[in-house]
Amino acid sequence: MSTIPKTTFEFLKDLKNNNHRDWMTEHKKRYQAGEKELKAFYAAVAERLNETDEIEKTKVFRINRDIRFSKDKTPYNVHRSASFSRAGTHRRGGYYLRLEPGNSMVAGGFFSPEPADLLRIRKEFEMDDQEIRDILSHSDFKKAFGGFDPSYQVKTAPKGFSKDHPSIDLIKNKAFFVSHNFTDAAVFAPDFLDKVVYHYELLRPFFDYMSDVLTTDLNGESLIDN
Repeated sequence: MSTIPKTTFEFLKDLKNNNHRDWMTEHKKRYQAGEKELKAFYAAVAERLNETDEIEKTKVFRINRDIRFSKDKTPYNVHRSASFSRAGTHRRGGYYLRLEPGNSMVAGGFFSPEPADLLRIRKEFEMDDQEIRDILSHSDFKKAFGGFDPSYQVKTAPKGFSKDHPSIDLIKNKAFFVSHNFTDAAVFAPDFLDKVVYHYELLRPFFDYMSDVLTTDLNGESLIDN
C-alpha cells in the first residue's frame, strides 16, 4: 500500500474522544484492520529507502502509552508512528514518521545522543563547523526542515567550551534532529509516499556527515574495527 486511508485518522479522532480500554476493546477489529494497512505503508517506505540506503529494521511504536510515571493516565497514544533504522555501525541516524490528525510529520537525526557521542559532535563543531553549516543552509534542506529546534539547547556553554566560540550556537544543542510537518490533505494525497521519501533523502548528506564524525576521532582516524 502506498497511500494512507482516511479511515486511519477517523479511528484516531474517535480514539482521542474515547480514550479508554472498553472503547478500544469494542473497536479492536477496526484497530487491527488499520494497523494492517499502516504496516503495508511502512513496508513501502522501507522498500523505497532501500533503493538509496540500507534499512536494517522498521519499528512500529506501540499504541499503548507508558503511564507509570505520567499524570496523564489515558491508556493510548492518539497518533501512530514508526522509525526506520539504518544498517551497520558505519551508518548513523534514523528516520521517523508520525501520523496524527493535524500533527503529522517526518523527522530524522539524533534526538538523544549518548554522552560520548554528544561530546564528539560538539568537539567537531568546535574544530570545524563549515561542513555542517553548508548542509543546514542548503536551500532544499532549509526549505524542508528549517534547522535544529532551539528548544533543545542548553542555556549556556557546555562544560569545557567557551561561550564566546563562533560555533557556540551549534555547540549548545543537545539534540540534532530536524522535522517537517504535513497537513492532513497532504497525508491522504496520492504522492504522500513520494513526499516522505523525498524528505528522508534530503537527510542523507546530514546523516553521512554525522556518521563520519561519530565513527572517527578528531584526527579523522576510524574507530570501527575492520
